[in-house]
Amino acid sequence: MSNQPIHEIKLGHVKATIWENQTKAGVRHGIKLSRIYKAEEGWATTDSFNRDDLPLVAKVADMAHSWVYAQKPECAKQPEKARSKRSQEVEVSM
Repeated sequence: MSNQPIHEIKLGHVKATIWENQTKAGVRHGIKLSRIYKAEEGWATTDSFNRDDLPLVAKVADMAHSWVYAQKPECAKQPEKARSKRSQEVEVSM
């Protein structure tokens, strides 16, 4: 994992931090979702979310997914038949 995130997405108090990891299999991306809040000492973060945060969590997670997916243009251009069975199952279940 690098020392700095490669990308951040923030909506309101919900943030996705995207990290790039170099592996033997190639580049992988890790995503950390967090909520920013005001503490007595200043601004802090947590990975706990309230009920009202969940729509933003879903939107930020979707945006992070889209950003990561766009980093591999060859994946986005694959025809439907070339996708794995697992990715097709996920699309159907959503």
